[in-house]
Amino acid sequence: MPGNFITIVSGLPRSGTSLMMQMLQAGGMRLLTDGQRAPDDHNPRGYFEHESVKHSRNDLSWLNEAGGKAVKVIHLLLPHLPTDRDCRVIFMLRDLQEVIVSQRVMLKQQGRPAATLTDAALAGVFEKQLATAHQWLANHPNFRVLYINYRDAIGHPLEVAGEINRFLTGNLRVADMAAAVDPALYRQRKSMPADRS
Repeated sequence: MPGNFITIVSGLPRSGTSLMMQMLQAGGMRLLTDGQRAPDDHNPRGYFEHESVKHSRNDLSWLNEAGGKAVKVIHLLLPHLPTDRDCRVIFMLRDLQEVIVSQRVMLKQQGRPAATLTDAALAGVFEKQLATAHQWLANHPNFRVLYINYRDAIGHPLEVAGEINRFLTGNLRVADMAAAVDPALYRQRKSMPADRS
């Protein structure tokens, strides 16, 4: 049925996937979440996750609840999804150095061990993972994709919200989506020009 596709929000951890889920919720889209992961200093508005999605390598039963909703799926799990479903993917992109710094800060504050790889080596791993995910998506036409840069979502929320609305149902509340963006939560950032490239 029209509008019953699954909206998947994907990307690397710390790339802005939670922000995108916030925007979609503010715009009026239903989310598939379970609230098990509580908000914290790193995501004060919440993580918007569903625990079952993390087990998609072995269990895809959560898909039965996902029609017409948005759900967060980490980039590494995309190839485990069935390719016969109508899905629209909003894939978040963020500067890899910002991602790495943000991940390291979060792990340190949580008392969890950080990756033993150097930043350069870790960036190389992420680049390969992203290339694999992008290629997989390109090879499966049932997965329509909109790539959104995290920096653009923060700096130009109304424009980005309009893009998302056109990509999805066209019935989202664009102004509310833009209003959900809090630039103060963009903490691990590189100094770059403000204009969109």
